[in-house]
Amino acid sequence: MPQDPTERRVTVTGPPRRTRRASGYYRPRTEIDEQTTLGHTYVRSLMRSQLRAGLAVLAVLGLLVGPLPLLFAAMPDARRLEWAVLGFGLYAPLVLLARWYVRRAERNERDFVRLVEDR
Repeated sequence: MPQDPTERRVTVTGPPRRTRRASGYYRPRTEIDEQTTLGHTYVRSLMRSQLRAGLAVLAVLGLLVGPLPLLFAAMPDARRLEWAVLGFGLYAPLVLLARWYVRRAERNERDFVRLVEDR
C-alpha cells in the first residue's frame, strides 16, 4: 500500500529507563534515609570523627589555658603581664586552633558526602 506523502512517521522518545543493578549493590544514601543499621553506622562514623576533632581542640585548649592560673599565681606582681598574655598571647593560638577545627570538620563532612554519593 502506498503511503500518503503528507503522512509522516513520528518517533516519540522519553527519558531512558533505568535498569536494576546487581542484587549485591547498595546505596549509602538510601541506607541513611531508611535508617537501617548500615545507615546508622555511616552517620555514627561521621559523628565520631567530628567528636574526635572537637576533643582534640578541647585538649589543646586545656593544655594552653589550663596552666595560666598557676603561672599568674606564681607571679603576683605581674598584673600587666597577665593582661598581655590573656589579651594578645592567647589570641593567635585560639584563632589558629579555631581555623584548624573548622577545616577538619569540613574535611570530615566532605569525606562523608563523597562516601554517600558513591564517587
